[in-house]
This record gives sequence, structure tokens and C-alpha cells, in this order.
Amino acid sequence: MTYQLIPPVNRKPDALGDGPVIPQSVKGKYRTLKWRLLVLCLTIYYVLPFLRWTRGDGQPDQAILFDLANVRFYLFWIEARAQELYYLTGLLVLATIILVLLNALAGRVWCGFLCPQTIWTDLFLLVERKLEGDRRQQLLALKQPLTLRRLIRRGVKHVLWLVIATATGGALVLYFADAPTLLAELATGDAPMIAYGMLASLTFTTYAMAGFAREKVCTFMCPWPRLQGAIWDPEALTVTYRKHRGEQRMSAKKAELARGHGLPAGDCVDCNACVVVCPIGIDIREGPSIACINCGLCVDACDTTMARVHRPRGLIDFETWTNIERESKGDRRTPARLLRPKIIVIGLVGLVLLAAMSLHLSNRATLSLLVIHDRNPVAVALSTGEVRNAYELRITNATTEEARFNLTASGNARLQISSPGLGETDAAGLPVVVPADALRKLRVIVTGHPDLAGDITFRLVREADGKETAATDRFHLP
Repeated sequence: MTYQLIPPVNRKPDALGDGPVIPQSVKGKYRTLKWRLLVLCLTIYYVLPFLRWTRGDGQPDQAILFDLANVRFYLFWIEARAQELYYLTGLLVLATIILVLLNALAGRVWCGFLCPQTIWTDLFLLVERKLEGDRRQQLLALKQPLTLRRLIRRGVKHVLWLVIATATGGALVLYFADAPTLLAELATGDAPMIAYGMLASLTFTTYAMAGFAREKVCTFMCPWPRLQGAIWDPEALTVTYRKHRGEQRMSAKKAELARGHGLPAGDCVDCNACVVVCPIGIDIREGPSIACINCGLCVDACDTTMARVHRPRGLIDFETWTNIERESKGDRRTPARLLRPKIIVIGLVGLVLLAAMSLHLSNRATLSLLVIHDRNPVAVALSTGEVRNAYELRITNATTEEARFNLTASGNARLQISSPGLGETDAAGLPVVVPADALRKLRVIVTGHPDLAGDITFRLVREADGKETAATDRFHLP
């Protein structure tokens, strides 16, 4: 028995032709779990923009905020600036590692339970069933003339879809500005046009993808299914059909007669319940498919049927391919190994990356000093016997408040500072002011005795807290 990922050609079309699949509703432990996760994810998504986080005077108090105007990103106690977008790269890499880890544990379990496309599609399907009935009623209605009652129900369905899509897009927009303020501005028509543009775009994409594209997004638009063949793990728990137990398919009565005559008969009664509940529209009995999102709904449907015909559950189940092959050869299955070397290594890689990012974030500098020596001339001899060198100092204040600094240099050197708005001044006792989240360039002329030749260190001390930073360059002789 060999494993092969089957392309999604085994899709069972509904009466809609090329339209979206109309799945049958189902009850069971996996369906219940999906509803609970749906409520949890939507609650988090809609509530997070309104959480407050105190950061001090003049700072936004929204817990999660992507401030594009000032190019700052806030995540509770974490604040990232424009020049720190490498943290975003780290987060994307970490998210990829988590997806690979989930895949090694249970295949496309992310797609089946936590993916936004799956969550909003489930919500749209719930609205559709409440207004137009379940799969059977909808398919029968397609063969009948369109009545006013059905037209009204269909119109109400699309209105509710648009309301959900608008709430979806509106909630995402709230992450980019103060949520209560922007919400009031959106309602009164005073919000910026870019906010309305984002809202319209996100509303349309949610409405189209969750209402019409549905399974096509998971099968054809999403790149994750195409990666399954490369990272597939035979030890991962995936939705699988026990073919050795289910075949030959026949009704319960025929199976009982066949077994009475010593003929082979499988447990599968060919009820197609696993097919009609599949949100992707595939038949899992035809083999593992790259389109399967591991939602477990076919497991719930099959278990219900097995209970009715008094046969053991698990004909379709979350199982490892290794165990499926063992069972097909008559061997006993072994418990799934969740802690395997592969899982441990992937988990450790993710933890190391997270620890490295956290350590770098906690130790990042909010004050930096860069010194660049003038090249032409490198040094100038004065008639007094002293030597003069010139430097460009670049001071970065990465805080949200204006800062005042005192600048000094090692040795008995005299400093003259020139900068736009500062003129040319003796540095003795002169504070250097750097605006919030800004870079200031200073031209500094250092004059001293030739004994200064060698390394010279510039020290910058912040007046508010005494925090110091230093940079070293060379003091050259003519």
C-alpha cells in the first residue's frame, strides 16, 4: 500500500455546476470544536483593537496599533520603528516554522480549524443554511422556479454577508488608527479616504472569497496545498480512509448476506455522507488529496453512520499513514508519536528564533552615535603648534521624546560644533538637542596638542537619565 497525494480532481460537483460546493451540515466533536474556535477567533479579532495599553504622555494607548503615519508598530509593551522592520521578517519566519510544525503534527489542521478563509466561510455557510435551508433544500430549490419568497431570502442572505464582510474589513482598519476614534469617524463620514478605500477593498474580498470562491481559495489560490508533497510526514495525524476495512462497499443488508456466504464485505455502506459534508467537495475514500483541509467533518459524518449501523467508529479518522499501512498488512497500530525528533527539532528552532528576537528586542539601543572622519584634509597643522581634525557625528534618538545631550571627547581636546539651526559654537556646557525619533548630523572640529594622536572617543550623555553612548575614531597628525 503506497501513499500518493491525489490532485483535487476527485471533486464531487453539486447541481451548481462550476459554482461553490454546498456542503451538508453535520454534528460531531470536530464540528463542535470548529464552532468553538470560530467564536474564539472572531472574539479576539474584533476585541483586540479596543484593548488599551498605557505607554506614557503623548503616546497612543491602543494595545495593538500599526501607526503607518509615524511608521511605528505597537504590540502591547513592544514598540517597533521603521528601521526595525526586520522584526516583521522574523515574525514571518516564525509563523512559517509554526505552520510546518502543525503540518508535522496533523497535516493541514491550520487550514481546517484556524485559517481566516475557513472561519469566515463557515460563518457565511451558517447564514446561508438559516435562510435557504440545508444542502438538500438548496439543491431542490435549484430545480424549481424562483419565487418571491426565495428571492427575498436570497437578498437577505447577501445583505447579511455584506454586513459580516463590512465588519470584517472595518475591524482590520481599526488596527491602523485609534479604534474608538476611527470607528466614530467611519460612522459619521469624517474618516480619511484611505480608510474608506481599505474598508471597501477588504469588504469586497471577504464577500467574494467566503461567499463565492470558498473551496477554490483553499484548493487553487492558497500555496499551502502545493507544499504538502514536499513536507508531508507519514507520522502526522491526517484525515484518512481505512480502505482495507471499508472495501468492498455495499449496503448493511447486502454486507450481512455476503458475510453469511463467506464473501468479502467492507464496513463502508456507500452512503456518501463523507462526501456531502466536505467543504472542499472531495471524496476522501479515493485516497489522500492535496485539497483536503483536515477539518474532520467527514470523520463526524462517518462516525454517525457507523453508529447507526452498529459498526465501530474510525472508518474515516485522524490517523497516521504509517498505521494505515500497518493495519492493511494485518499488524497492530501503534500510538501516534507526537514527540518525534522532527517535532522536537522544529520546535527548538522556533523557540531559538523567538528567544533571539526577544533578547535583541530587550537589548536594543534607543540612542546611537556614529563618527565619520573628514577625508580631505585629514588633519590641519595650526600656527600655534596644535592640530585640527574634523568629524561628522550622526546622533540617532530612537525614543518618542525630544532628548538633550552633552557631548565630550577624550583627552584635552577642544570641540567646536556646527549644525543647521545651531551655528558654530564651543561645545563646553552646550547641550545638543535631538528631536524625537530623529537623526541629527553635527560637524565637530577637534583641536588639540599633537599628543592626542591615536584613538579619540566621543561620549554622548543624555541629560534626562544619564544614559551614555560612545564611539571611537582616530585623531590624525598632518
